[in-house]
This record gives sequence, C-alpha cells and structure tokens, in this order.
Amino acid sequence: MSATKLLILADDLSGAADCAIAFAAAGLRTAVSLTAAQAMPHAEVIAVDTDTRRMSPADAARCTSAAWQVYGASACRLYKKIDSTLRGNWAAEVAGLQPLAGLAIVAPAYPATGRTVCDGRVFVRGVPLEETETWQLEHAGRSADLTTMLESVGLTAALLAVAALRGDRQALRETLGAVMRSGTQALVVDAQTDADLKALAEATASLDGAFFWVGSGGLARELALVCDRSAPAPDENAAPSQIDRQDGAVLILVGSLSAVSERQCAMLRERAGIAEFVVPPAVLRDAERHPQWPAWQARVAAHLGERTDLLLRIGRDEAFDPAEGAHLSKVLAALVAPSFAHLSGLIATGGETARAMLSAVDIASLQLLSEIEPGVAVARPHGREHLAIVTKAGAFGSEHALYGAYLHLRSVTDSARSGPELSNAAGTSTPSTACNTSPRNSAKTL
Repeated sequence: MSATKLLILADDLSGAADCAIAFAAAGLRTAVSLTAAQAMPHAEVIAVDTDTRRMSPADAARCTSAAWQVYGASACRLYKKIDSTLRGNWAAEVAGLQPLAGLAIVAPAYPATGRTVCDGRVFVRGVPLEETETWQLEHAGRSADLTTMLESVGLTAALLAVAALRGDRQALRETLGAVMRSGTQALVVDAQTDADLKALAEATASLDGAFFWVGSGGLARELALVCDRSAPAPDENAAPSQIDRQDGAVLILVGSLSAVSERQCAMLRERAGIAEFVVPPAVLRDAERHPQWPAWQARVAAHLGERTDLLLRIGRDEAFDPAEGAHLSKVLAALVAPSFAHLSGLIATGGETARAMLSAVDIASLQLLSEIEPGVAVARPHGREHLAIVTKAGAFGSEHALYGAYLHLRSVTDSARSGPELSNAAGTSTPSTACNTSPRNSAKTL
C-alpha cells in the first residue's frame, strides 16, 4: 500500500524541491520526481515536476490534472505549488484541478523571502509584483491581481483578509467551512508574516471536505510543522540520508539571467575564487551546428576532467528572448553531459536548467536531504549516493545563496563571513507594505 500522505505538483524542478524540502526537514520520507508515472511506494511526500511552465495554459492544465489522477488517493492531500511571483500557467492549472480536488485555498505568500500578499496582490519586499523585474520580463502590462487571474480562467473567487488569520482560530475554521459550502471555487488568502501562514496551516491541516492548497514554499513550511508525523516503519532498504562524498568537481550551473542570480554569481566568484565560463547564447542556439561548439565542449571537459570546480552560465545578448530559456538550458546541459561523471556536486540555478541537466544524464528522481536557506534544497539522486545536488530558483535567495551552497557541498568554513549572516540572510521575514488599504478588486472579502 502506498504511504503517500501528500502530493505536491509543481511546474518546475526547483519549485518542486523548494516546496517539498520542508516535509523532509519534518522527518517525512520525501522524494522529487521528474515524471508523474514513476512509482514511489515508500515516499510519504511526493513532489512531481510536471514541467508545465512553458506549455500553453490548456496543455498545462491537462498535464497537471493527469498527474493528480495518477497519484491521487483517498488518504492523500494535494498541494499545488505555484511560483511566489506568479510565473507560469498557475491559474489554468488550478482551474483544471478544482473540479477534481475541491476548493482551491490560494496563499502564495513567502515572507521569509520577502513575498507577501495584501488585498489579493503579491508584493516583493514591499514592491508591487507588477513593478518588479521578474514580472516586467515576462508579463509586462498584465494584471497580477490574484482574484482577477483566477476569474479569468472561469473560477469564482473570494478574498480572505489578513484580519481573519489573526483573530479567533475557531472562527477562522468556521469561515473556511462556510466558503466550502457556498460553492466558491477559489479562496485567495492575504498573508504578511510567517505567523499568518501558520494560522492558515493549523486551520486547514485537519479541515474536512474537498479542498487543496495552492501556494509557494511559504505555506508548505508551515504545513510541514503541523502535519501528522505518524508514519509507517522506516524502509530498511532506504538509502542513508548522508552523502558519501567523492573526489570530484563541483559544477555551478546557472541558466537564470535574473539580477538576483547575477549578484549571487558575483559573490561566489569573489569569495570562492573559482573559474567561470560564460557561454554565448549564439553558441547555445545553434548547438552542434555552431563552429565553436566543439571548442566549448572540449573546454568544459578539460576543466571538469581535472576535478576542478567551475561556474558555468548562460550569457546574454541583444537577441535574447525569455521564451528561449528552455532551449538554451537544454543545450547547456548537453554541453556538460559528456563530463558529468567527473562531478561530485551540482548546483543548478533555474528550474529549467536543473531539469535539463538531470534529464540529460538520466536522473529521474531525487531524495531530498536538507536545506541551506529558504528555497535552496540539497538532494541526492536515487541510486547515485556519491552525488550531491542543490537546486535553487533563479530569482530567489539571498546574495549568499550560491556561495553558501558551494560551501555546503565542499564542507568548508569561510572565516571571513559572520556566522549568522550566511544561514539567516534570507530566513527572516522582511518588513512589507501594511495590508490596511481598502479592497481594490471585485472578489468578495471575508
């Protein structure tokens, strides 16, 4: 019988790991799969990367719904992981899941990383999402109002104000029950702090009725703290939670072109002093057809073959189009694949980049082990105990994130850093815009 308690469906690999790592930290056997068809009978929490971020909305909805139908069981709850900055086809995917799973409780806030929700709108460190680089890069001119986005895919939506989370807990449960009985299909939840998300987690963890959670890693963390830890006896054949470190290179593979990733790369270069190769996009667009392809592949192979650590990332030019990200990541992975056996550690920034690299070397699933900072997860591929893998979303994490991941894989201490700075840089809730404005959207506010 399956031991699965929770199924997490994410639209990219780094998001799947970011969301699921909290449950691994809570002591639950947690796995990440790159395919919805893979059997994992001993996992209590399964996070599936449906790889739907770049699909059409209709195809994304179909794939996500199919994944729930493959894994869904009467004793299994559903968590639809969405990007905290609302990238991808999240609303269409929620609309596809809602007839199968019930009320969608939508809470994308992630205070530990500066993402909050006020009046149904996402703020990033106090800045409205629509004004951020991330939104302007892919969604310029479009509304980031959560209820508007849900209503645009045909769902009826209501808004739960933050005051409801800070009031009487029994009253909150009664409100949630009333929403479920009313036939409302989606409930958008304001949240400013970890305590707000904790209140929501505690009120919904044992809630009766048909519903599912829709959120980022923020709500997942609070749910992990209140989840039922009664588990089957440990699997005697399960691999140990530690990684048998080998003498190999650590590769930092960066496919994200966000300003956040750029700052993280700069700190890594400055403090670790490792070599950096920046691959021109023109080389990746043409792959084997480009005259410089053999030279680039030989250069990477020679470096990693000497077991020398390397920062490898995609460059940017005037012809860059965000839509080509998946293709560039896939070709970057092909550049590395012949030399992958020389690695003892991989740090992959960007979900598309991580998935492309793992797929290129036939890694289909990961066992999650630990977390370096919020959103930066450490894992081991099933069957490859010598290899450590760190995944991180591109526009995510503190400036120390890549450097901290590198130190973790190398198990070294930097005497120059102040102890708490690295581990806690992104772990403290950031002051944000107070949610004291009058409602600006048409959704019913509760």
